[in-house]
Amino acid sequence: MAGFEVQDLFALLTAIAVIASILAVAMPFLEKDRLGERMHEVASERERIRKRERALLNSGGKEGRISLRQEPKELIVNIVDRFKMRDAFSDKETRIKLKQAGFRLEKHVMTFTFARIIGPFAGLLISLFYVFVMLKPDYPPMVNLFMCVLFAYACYYAPLLYLQNVRNKRQASITRAWPDALDLLLICVESGMTAEMGFQKVATEIGTASVELAEELTILTAELSYLQDRRIAYENISDRTGLEGVRGVMTSLIQAERYGTPLGDAIRVMAEENRLARMTAAEKKAAALPPKLTVPMILFFLPAIFIVVLGPIAVQYFTTH
Repeated sequence: MAGFEVQDLFALLTAIAVIASILAVAMPFLEKDRLGERMHEVASERERIRKRERALLNSGGKEGRISLRQEPKELIVNIVDRFKMRDAFSDKETRIKLKQAGFRLEKHVMTFTFARIIGPFAGLLISLFYVFVMLKPDYPPMVNLFMCVLFAYACYYAPLLYLQNVRNKRQASITRAWPDALDLLLICVESGMTAEMGFQKVATEIGTASVELAEELTILTAELSYLQDRRIAYENISDRTGLEGVRGVMTSLIQAERYGTPLGDAIRVMAEENRLARMTAAEKKAAALPPKLTVPMILFFLPAIFIVVLGPIAVQYFTTH
């Protein structure tokens, strides 16, 4: 029985390794054109901003504002309201994290809340069915129940982990392309373009390097065109990205427009600072590489070298004796 279990475990690990290898090879061919899809979404976001600001102008900013948010599905809203959890996971900090992950609509907030409510119950039911009906291990019932509860607890935090992962990937993409975007913006401004035209041109050109940054710059262009206070547009992109480099540039642009400082000078200084920050981060990663390679070399490279060097000697020794 013990040998059979070891063989099953080895077969399972082999199958996982084969599937992972196939996915690694096929993944580049399965990727979609994310740039076109994101730009279409941003275009609709820009149209919503335009309609919202026009509605506010027509109503004089008084009560009776028209809500242009895309409403979530009725089933999700009913479940969230029944558990009275509408405001439990949708505080200001959570909404900021959702925006930084690229989820800006109200339906995204409701879906996140719905996932955190339903996830533990669904995980508990699935784990109970799998453990007590399909698997049926020889452990005590309390141990099996504890494993099911532990899986349900993990399902409760799974949306947070997913949100954090998407947010980190989005911020990493923006950070890599941000110094290049500033260089392009500096060229546009020094050639005589306004800030709106410069951001629009940079959003078009930077899309091949970072779809996320192109999306944010397109939304910034729309807000600069339609919002009454340009400072709000600069602050919004700082909140949506959550990056100090972006926040510093937007603060400089706000001060340049307030005090009449040339935009080219401010952008040139911030572009150099962000370029140096990116170089410093790369050097930091390079300096941390040798300690990280020590353990893999000890575990994988050195045994292979010993086998190649000492293997023939050992075979010759055992055949002669």
